[in-house]
Amino acid sequence: NSGPLMSKPKHLGVTPPISTNAPSEEEEALSTDLLNTLKDEGVFEGEDERKNREVVLGKIDKLVKEVVYQVALKNKLPESLARECGGKIFTYGSYRLGVHGAGADIDTLCVVPSHVKREDFFEYMTALLKERSEVTELTAVPDAYVPVIKLQFSGVDIDMIVGVLQQPTIPDDLELLDDKILRSIDELSVRSVNGSRVTDEILRLVPNVSTFRLALRCIKLWAKRRAIYSNSVGFFGGVAWAMAVARICQLYPNQSASTIVARFFHIFLRWNWPMPIVLKPIDEGSGQFGVWNPKFNQSD
Repeated sequence: NSGPLMSKPKHLGVTPPISTNAPSEEEEALSTDLLNTLKDEGVFEGEDERKNREVVLGKIDKLVKEVVYQVALKNKLPESLARECGGKIFTYGSYRLGVHGAGADIDTLCVVPSHVKREDFFEYMTALLKERSEVTELTAVPDAYVPVIKLQFSGVDIDMIVGVLQQPTIPDDLELLDDKILRSIDELSVRSVNGSRVTDEILRLVPNVSTFRLALRCIKLWAKRRAIYSNSVGFFGGVAWAMAVARICQLYPNQSASTIVARFFHIFLRWNWPMPIVLKPIDEGSGQFGVWNPKFNQSD
């Protein structure tokens, strides 16, 4: 009796897990010890700092909407329509991943509608920020590979980038994972939007987010203590370390953070570099922008 075709077991990643075993009591205890050690090392922010960050992000979101409104008026849109144009901020990097430490900066993406040119955003946002007494150390770098405004807002370091979407309004419920938003936008906006999209995709590709976060905090601390945390000097940066830990989480989907950390070193000690760390099947790409794929692009 052949019966119905068996469906393939569902798993995250490009290969099945190495083990689906649950952690033992000893492994759970080690994870508790790991958490306490990281607390002792000061890698977690305090409650007051957390609340201050949320307040700052709320103020920045309002500033983005104000920029969109002012540029709409400059472009002769009726005030009623100008107020409906919206604008929204997204975070990315370590803050969005939930692994930022005390005093860490917040990478912030400002998404604006098509009537706001990048030059308009830099001009109007910089002017509004200069009026705020909470803002210090304001520096605009419009000619960077990814144009950025750097500032400190109520003591919080902010790196602010902008993505211009080809749509007339930006609603508060906008999501960035839909590839349709990439249609007809320029290369600079793709680079800007990509940071938030990649961060959210990593979180969707791990089986247990809290385990992933605890293990990644440990690996980040280890890498920083050994001065091997920085892509600008040839080592893994934040996204690369996150992808590496995420891959181990996929291979041991039910394990505790302490085991993920131990397996991390065991597996990557034996990794066949330069074989890439891949979290999902590579999209061959069908849009106007290239997709990373070493099979077709020698530079990759």
